[in-house]
Amino acid sequence: MGKALIIGCGGVAGVAIHKCCQNSDEFTEIMIASRTKEKCDALKEKLENTTKTKISTAKVDANNVDELIALINEFKPDVVLNLALPYQDLTIMDACLATKTNYVDTANYEPEDTAKFEYKWQWAYREKFKEAGITALLGSGFDPGVTGVFSAYALKHEFDEINYIDILDCNGGDNGYPFATNFNPEINIREVSANGSYFEDGKFIETKPMEIKREYDFKGVGKKDMYLLHHEELESLGINIPGIKRIRFFMTFSQSYLTHLKCLENVGMTSIEPVEYEGKSIVPLQFLKFMLPDPATLGPRTHGKTNIGCIFRGKKDGKEKNYYLFNVCDHQESYKEVGAQAVSYTTGVPAMIGAMLVMNGTWDKKGVYNIEEFDPDPFMDALNKWGLPWQEDFNPVLVD
Repeated sequence: MGKALIIGCGGVAGVAIHKCCQNSDEFTEIMIASRTKEKCDALKEKLENTTKTKISTAKVDANNVDELIALINEFKPDVVLNLALPYQDLTIMDACLATKTNYVDTANYEPEDTAKFEYKWQWAYREKFKEAGITALLGSGFDPGVTGVFSAYALKHEFDEINYIDILDCNGGDNGYPFATNFNPEINIREVSANGSYFEDGKFIETKPMEIKREYDFKGVGKKDMYLLHHEELESLGINIPGIKRIRFFMTFSQSYLTHLKCLENVGMTSIEPVEYEGKSIVPLQFLKFMLPDPATLGPRTHGKTNIGCIFRGKKDGKEKNYYLFNVCDHQESYKEVGAQAVSYTTGVPAMIGAMLVMNGTWDKKGVYNIEEFDPDPFMDALNKWGLPWQEDFNPVLVD
């Protein structure tokens, strides 16, 4: 029985808001706030007659701490769910700190001008949040998010120690466009065109973009090429999972996607350095984002499934053990239920669950924490209940 302020109204936020409204026993009241209030109003109109959850909307600039503070003081939520851009994490955290309000997000902070995403900026708030008596839950999406919960669950129930984790993110969906990204194009392309890295023996080893490729046969999808990327949960899992020797993150991409991306890179369209054009300063990647299909519109035309999970290798009772935890999600089923494709669905559902567990006090630790630092069991139960049932494989094919 609580109130949540949801900041953002894109694809992921749309899913999370639908799920809050389905879960009206917990979310008695929500406020949707975004720079574009019309989008919030449209979603409110669509949902308000389908739920007992009371919905209100507001316009807010998530870069403006004073505006955020005023809105939080006016609405007095039990939790702020940040589904805005990763560039805005710190301003929203500042507002939560000033108002002593719990905070949840799905992606770690990155400065707009460097494309360098890491946790150090948010971890720096630990003592302040502890002193304020509030909780910040970082990374409550799928990856990061569910992958961290899977890791905590595997450690709690299946292993004495985990030595190797391979996180595999497969999107077998087809949206019919020659080139489109499944989530925010700016964030997606920054992530993919950056150097890769993996965590081994306590440090990160850097690779060139897309340098390491493997093929894997994914249940529900089939054989796909996947590429090693740097991903933020490697940083927190490397600290929070005892006994870890190596963590890698792989994501699938089609050859068509990679060919288009290479071409766009070669002509400078993926650059985040501003250029002067006809007397105006523009960032090429932001212009490219404007030209590409909006991920929120891909739902009706995307078919196929996602398969995201973690392969664990470690020891139980002195013996070597392998274990694979994963979820398969169908793009069209997601669209029928909440009007969004599976990439938004797999992030939006865990965002709702994390906000619920913080809001109702199930997860109650004062300070700033990554998701794997909490008891995984209530989250794992909620995944099965709210649309992302997990599967286990005790004899998985390993990635070499």
